[in-house]
Amino acid sequence: MIRRHELSDAEWEFVRPLLPESLRGRKRLDDRRVLNGIVWKFRTGTAWRDVPERYGPWATLHTRFRRWVADGTFDRMLRAAQAKADAAGDIEWLVSVDSTVVRAHQHVAGARKGGSATRPLAVPEAG
Repeated sequence: MIRRHELSDAEWEFVRPLLPESLRGRKRLDDRRVLNGIVWKFRTGTAWRDVPERYGPWATLHTRFRRWVADGTFDRMLRAAQAKADAAGDIEWLVSVDSTVVRAHQHVAGARKGGSATRPLAVPEAG
């Protein structure tokens, strides 16, 4: 059963070849399960410790996420998804840049009222 925030079979088949293979001797947690946990975490905006246990230990998810960020796995996924969408004509690469300049008044920037920064501010008299 595919849950709301999990990858579909088609999505999994797309990203599976982009994931690094484990060359270490110990059997590790299934990549699809881990990736689903990472996706769940970011789609819901929750803390790592609050990811449901069905995805595995939160520390494993966090470690794998950090490792995949560091080795460029997510960058490869993005480039592959962009290339696929571009080949299908689903991306419009035309970009419009607005060169408008908005100037802020000096008081917005935190300047003291009355000019000099060395002059003490006036204290209202009690009366």
